[in-house]
Amino acid sequence: MRKPRFGFTLIELLVVIAIIAVLIALLLPAVQSAREAARRSQCTNNLKQLGLAVHNYLSSNSVLPLQTMFPTASDQSWGWSYGWGLGLLPYMEQQPAFSSFNFSLGIFGNAGGNTYQQGNNTVCQLKIAGFLCPSDGVKKMPADPNGGTSYVGNYGGPGQLAAVGANGAFSGTIIPNGWYNDSNLGPIGIESIRDGSSNTAMFSERLIGLVGSPALTKADRDAKRAIFTAAGPVAGSGATGAMQFIAACNALPPTSPSARSDGNGYTWFAAYPWHVAVNAYTHVGAPNSVSCTNSADQGGWLSFTGPLGSAPPSSNHPGGVNLGMADGSVRFLKDSINLPTFWGIGTRNGGEVISADAY
Repeated sequence: MRKPRFGFTLIELLVVIAIIAVLIALLLPAVQSAREAARRSQCTNNLKQLGLAVHNYLSSNSVLPLQTMFPTASDQSWGWSYGWGLGLLPYMEQQPAFSSFNFSLGIFGNAGGNTYQQGNNTVCQLKIAGFLCPSDGVKKMPADPNGGTSYVGNYGGPGQLAAVGANGAFSGTIIPNGWYNDSNLGPIGIESIRDGSSNTAMFSERLIGLVGSPALTKADRDAKRAIFTAAGPVAGSGATGAMQFIAACNALPPTSPSARSDGNGYTWFAAYPWHVAVNAYTHVGAPNSVSCTNSADQGGWLSFTGPLGSAPPSSNHPGGVNLGMADGSVRFLKDSINLPTFWGIGTRNGGEVISADAY
């Protein structure tokens, strides 16, 4: 009498494999979701640290940081000057980096030229974790080997509403000049945020641009990292003009080529007043919509997005972006936010009445 054999039949083995495959398929999204939740939490913490750094800067200097110190210490040929990131270093536990920066060399290391002769390359090439969102996914910075930034300052609401914009928490430049004689330009203190610090945005995030500025179309996966060109009304056209420009930007065909794809977060240390996307963003188009420079803005040469264009916040977080308020708090802003509400939290002195549950 033969002893019975114990084991799995082929059908039983296949059933077990199928069950394991189903379990893995269910588990992987949960793991990925948990990882993204951790990255989003780290991003929120980065914005909180930036908010704290701004308030410490305010305590020391009695003014908020500027988007750029232009025309002070600008390179003679290009006009680029120090951005807000450089000024915040001492308040972000980066005092050694700030102390190592040689201000006598000019922003790109050559006080009077127009080439990247970097006397400050050790500092400029730093990849500072506090300036980078862990969900971004880009490892090589747009101005490689220089460091870039995921976090950008609030330049303000639509330029069509208020001269040329610069009505956010980060003024555009240190003084008005012949190009844009805008009363919103210049250093401001917390008292200038008359809408209330809890109702005014200070920072948000933008997906970093791509090194080498590869040609992209609106249909590309990385379209949010690029800047496109749309025709729109200029300053003084009001809310109607702002909506017309947003509509023109959103209506661009999927095959529309980008004006450039390296502008977002170009550097953390340098900026130029009317190259908004370098270290700032605007409250014009909705969060995670595409960026557009306005072809009517200074003849259309502002490919880094000018004040009359749209440089919205963007991220890889599902459904929206993190937003740092002027009081230091951080909130999650949904892509579906009502546009007038989005504009309202972008201005520091617009007088808008915004409900706490509106975003």
